[in-house]
Amino acid sequence: MAFSKVIIASLFLSLLVLHLVQAAQTNQVTGNSVSDSTLTKTMDCGGACAARCRLSSRPRLCKRACGTCCGRCKCVPPGTSGNLEFCPCYASLTTRDNKRKCP
Repeated sequence: MAFSKVIIASLFLSLLVLHLVQAAQTNQVTGNSVSDSTLTKTMDCGGACAARCRLSSRPRLCKRACGTCCGRCKCVPPGTSGNLEFCPCYASLTTRDNKRKCP
């Protein structure tokens, strides 16, 4: 009788440990995707593009192009022009005519 209680207790403990290990692995896998999604949420493309395009002669066109670039690159260079070294992806996007897409 005592032997069967020991076996049942050890079986229960091993299942508990197995469950905890599986939960920890699942948390690690989903933890990376959560941090990636929070990183993408931290970039306010509308606000960043409004600041970037505030001196543009065609602000609606500028904001539209900037929003497209920000959506793809998840970054907008600081200031109203230049500073493209801060966001290489933003600087590398071009139109069909090989002109810079992003303002």
